[in-house]
Amino acid sequence: MMHPTAMRRLLVVRGSPGSLHFTTRPPFAAALSTPPCAPGALRPNRSKASLVDKSLWLSHTLPTLRQQRHLSAAAGFAPGASSQPAPGTSSPVLTTFMFSITDRVGALDEVLALIREQNVSLTRIESRPSRTKGNYDIYIDFNARSAAEVECVKSSLMKSPVINAINVTTGDSDAMEPHYHGVPWFPRKIADLDTFADKVMSYGAELDADHPGFLDPQYRARRAEITEIAKTYRHGMQLPRIEYTKQEIETWGAVLGKLETLYATHACREHRYVFPLLTENCGYRRDNIPQLEDVSRFIKDCTGFTIRPVMGLLSSRDFLNALAFRVFHSTQYMRHHSMPFYTPEPDVCHELLGHVPLYSDPDFADFSQEIGLASLGASDAELKRLATIYWFTVEFGLCRENGAVKAYGAGLLSSFGELEHCLSGEAKYAPFEPAVTAVTDYPITTYQPLYFVAESFSDMKEKVRDYTQSFERPFTARYNALTQSIELLDTTDKLLRFGNSIKSDFSKLFAAMEKVLART
Repeated sequence: MMHPTAMRRLLVVRGSPGSLHFTTRPPFAAALSTPPCAPGALRPNRSKASLVDKSLWLSHTLPTLRQQRHLSAAAGFAPGASSQPAPGTSSPVLTTFMFSITDRVGALDEVLALIREQNVSLTRIESRPSRTKGNYDIYIDFNARSAAEVECVKSSLMKSPVINAINVTTGDSDAMEPHYHGVPWFPRKIADLDTFADKVMSYGAELDADHPGFLDPQYRARRAEITEIAKTYRHGMQLPRIEYTKQEIETWGAVLGKLETLYATHACREHRYVFPLLTENCGYRRDNIPQLEDVSRFIKDCTGFTIRPVMGLLSSRDFLNALAFRVFHSTQYMRHHSMPFYTPEPDVCHELLGHVPLYSDPDFADFSQEIGLASLGASDAELKRLATIYWFTVEFGLCRENGAVKAYGAGLLSSFGELEHCLSGEAKYAPFEPAVTAVTDYPITTYQPLYFVAESFSDMKEKVRDYTQSFERPFTARYNALTQSIELLDTTDKLLRFGNSIKSDFSKLFAAMEKVLART
């Protein structure tokens, strides 16, 4: 669950040892410049090349890459050698310190002074409101040269009277290559998502004064109980089952009953197709709130997506990063019973009625993962544009269906009022074009005045993929579903391995095509 106003990063710090320089975006090192193919070799047109064109391109390009690798080896160079440590040294390890400080004038300056004493150059620093009133949570990243350096920094910070607690997370030595210094940290393994458990921007147990349940102590205690359960979840564990109360089930039933009257006429084809299956397999009924474990297993069987419980609202970066692993963060608490058709923040109704059905559709799942992959290591400005695209698609998107316009956005499919509004003729429509959508402003407290209409989910995916090719990351990221990890295609060896796997897939495709055509 992503915070609607979380489409910004608060503070980025970069500098040489002992100094700090504040910038809106760290400079990227130059990308590897290995020519993709020899002069005269075939190059694919990304938007129009046929399968045959791309197969021919691979057959020309892979031998060229192999030749370049062999020439490099003969000259005494190994692919990717620029990222290897010098003899007798070790690769820097990306290290994150997470700690809470007392909110007072000069507190952060005192902490940064202690870090400067250790001759450490920070690659990023971020602050967020703490769960504890009067505190702020601080997150700092730096590339540690040794375990001893990490311990020295930790010992120095522990001397500060303004620091209340310190947690240290270290990545693998290959988590961020040295020539990628300044690229924001991102998870490389699915288990790395565990680091998001305590990094919520707003806790589900905390309520604003205008929240319907603010003055209800029983409701507040219930929210706190459910969010605490989510806090203990770690990758690989069974998703926690919540014993929902009679009042919570009645609230769910009221919302579901109201929305079901509109789904047949307003929801997109994919949502209408899967909803009866969710009823049959996951217990989507007015007298039962589905459990995340059951729903997660269902959508995993459909598309490989899984659900993970979350305490509250994540930042845009953390939420979108998880989509790269086909992981959707979901709350489990219910809106207040006094206003069943209104909630100021996402709840289990929004997640299970709005989001989950579409994650059962392969094309929509691919589109969502494409946004997630593009978010890995994206700059703050690029991330803001991606989060805006997410808002106008996954949350409030419309699509064309047999000449009509239908809703697929979760914010529409979980809101009776806006689901009616978006197709009432009162709102404006525009075709989905990422370059335009990404820079369009939107309200978060009223119905949307403008909706972007997509031709199809697969068309959205291709457009977003083309749009994000211009991002200034010095690498391309792909998800390896077998290892549940992110691979960076940034060396000749990695390109060869990936290219060979694609070539093998093409061979299987052509063999299958011949068999199918032989039967027709």
